[in-house]
Amino acid sequence: MDYLPIFMKIEQQHCLIVGGGAVAARKADLFIKSGAIVTVVAPELGNEMKFHLAQGKIIWHMNTFSTALVSELPRPSLVISATDDQDVNLAVYETYHAQSIPVNVADQTEYCDFILPAIVDRAPMTIAISTGGRSPVLARVMKARLETMIPHGFSVLTDLVGRYRQAVKNVISDIDGRKTFWETLLSGLFIDKAVHGNTGEAEALLEAELETIRTNGQSLPQGEVYIIGAGPGDPDLMTFKGLRLLQQADVILYDRLVAPEILEMGRREAERIYVGKKEKWHKIDQKDINQMLVDLARQGKRVARLKGGDPYIFGRGAEEVELLVQHDVPYQVVPGITAAAGCSVYADFPLTHRDYAQSVALITGHQQAGAQGIDYARLAQSGDTMVFYMGIKNAPKIQAGLIAHGLCPDTPAAIIENGTRLNQKVTVTSLSKLSETIQKQSIKPPALLVIGDVIKVRERLQKKSLLDDRVPA
Repeated sequence: MDYLPIFMKIEQQHCLIVGGGAVAARKADLFIKSGAIVTVVAPELGNEMKFHLAQGKIIWHMNTFSTALVSELPRPSLVISATDDQDVNLAVYETYHAQSIPVNVADQTEYCDFILPAIVDRAPMTIAISTGGRSPVLARVMKARLETMIPHGFSVLTDLVGRYRQAVKNVISDIDGRKTFWETLLSGLFIDKAVHGNTGEAEALLEAELETIRTNGQSLPQGEVYIIGAGPGDPDLMTFKGLRLLQQADVILYDRLVAPEILEMGRREAERIYVGKKEKWHKIDQKDINQMLVDLARQGKRVARLKGGDPYIFGRGAEEVELLVQHDVPYQVVPGITAAAGCSVYADFPLTHRDYAQSVALITGHQQAGAQGIDYARLAQSGDTMVFYMGIKNAPKIQAGLIAHGLCPDTPAAIIENGTRLNQKVTVTSLSKLSETIQKQSIKPPALLVIGDVIKVRERLQKKSLLDDRVPA
């Protein structure tokens, strides 16, 4: 390491900033947030520093720094010089470095006893990122990525854990036992409740775990199930919450439509079980998948059930959750971007448009035995944009039913194969030629069928779409 990372307590300690510009103001802001008493030496102040002054957060000495001025200033714990005058910066460094007071000269690592990292602030949790002064921009890029990955609720979580630290120590005397307790608690439902502000529920979970240990001693961790919508295909459409829970899982059950790249986002040591279904080839029946979730959770496993699209839109997620509820298995459901939303965007047309469609109908084109038939009469007269999931095989019936009930044969139809993926293919035709087009183009599932006048917008949008370079149409 070029620098030893240390978090220093400077609350109510004097710190000195030399310079009144924007860079100096940003450094002063860090001192202020840390509770320091901040003195600023500068002949004039920029707007940001004036704002600090107006709020009474800094003490301003309206001077250019000189060694003669040092005796008038309180002895600082830390010093930062951020001026455009190299002679001033050097004088600041030499003056305070000689007194063994740490100095930082902005953007000049050769005159830095310490450096300020990029910070992800989830106080009391603080994450610091440093490149050893080589590339502040790269540090900020990494900060931006972490900002999106770490919910702001981690501040609540950190505070809650801190308040219970002694209580846990009172119940669990050995260090290894406490480590196991916290690792188990912080990788399950507790962390999600706390992060999303449900502190009462989080505390109840923690108290229940402690009471169990008081009564019975420590035991195997309780299993949980995460029903996660993996989105329509593009790994970048996975939600942050889904990714976070996926990376906690001990076992991953995944469908045929889950992209391999998403599967790779899980922990390397997690067990992966394929439970996908194909027509006329069901590797595992749905009832067996439901029971598998229960059985794995009872073994103390954290189980991620990855489902293409959204788990509650033709995903049978509710059937899986129903059995979990019956067996008192803790669970979470994470919505995913459903195929209708993702595929239409990547195919360059909206699902609603004020000139063409004010509503959308999501319809399953795959009819199970005994299921009620599609209401073609209502759909044909509704003006809806119609999105048929699993409708390629039954396209002739869909085409005939809509035309028979009055939908114009010239209504546009789009077939989106492998939606949102690199090999996406979009075929636009008319309702009257739908079945013929599917047969001639040898279109096979997975493919989404969209019918409606809103597809006419595609030609206008495609001329400007940035997705054209990514996904062939």
